Amino acid sequence: MSNQHILSAFDRDLETVQAMVVKMGGMVEAAIHDATTALEMRDEELANDVRKRDKAVDALEEQINHEAARLIALRAPAASDLRVALSVIKISASLERVGDYAKNIAKRSHVLMTMPAINESAGAIRRMSRTVETMLNDAIDSYIQRDAKLAADVRARDIEVDQMYNALFREFLTYMLEDPRNITACMHLHFIAKNVERMGDHATSIAEQVIYLVTGETPDEARPKTESVTAFTTAED
Repeated sequence: MSNQHILSAFDRDLETVQAMVVKMGGMVEAAIHDATTALEMRDEELANDVRKRDKAVDALEEQINHEAARLIALRAPAASDLRVALSVIKISASLERVGDYAKNIAKRSHVLMTMPAINESAGAIRRMSRTVETMLNDAIDSYIQRDAKLAADVRARDIEVDQMYNALFREFLTYMLEDPRNITACMHLHFIAKNVERMGDHATSIAEQVIYLVTGETPDEARPKTESVTAFTTAED
């Protein structure tokens, strides 16, 4: 078998697995959109649908890992091609985590539907999630186009998500202090907001993976972050 034939076979296999990553990205973007829409609209059926669809995201990640491992084992790619093959594993892992956070939001939405709404908090979370959804879309586009500049722009936008999260936390704290009956709902809303903030972190990780893929180097400067206003943690993190 000629080297050119081996190369073309590798390229075909790589295109296939990268197409799976793009498909997974679309599924996860839809999950973010639908989970936060279900929260705001108090749509139980849509929340249930988000939870059910997470299994398909998990299955696709498993398939991507299998195909990428097979590609590395059978094709013995050169250094630059190996970077690409490994990138699909790392990116799919980030996407799977974002899908998990969307599922967690849908689960907490069910609980919140049994409680009075806390002003416009659900709408604020939805707006925050739209920012993350756009970041994720741009991160996947930067991967498809091998656009390090777009990836760097995604990375810079993560600070906006942090600022939105910190503002929401302060808002929830105010509601809890004003009326102790708000505490349970606000705690659920806080954890949802934290899930969205973590989604932004994973979108940023994908962007950093693209920068490494294109340049062969990880970003030198520290990722832009704002200081978190809370030390609350959850098993969902």
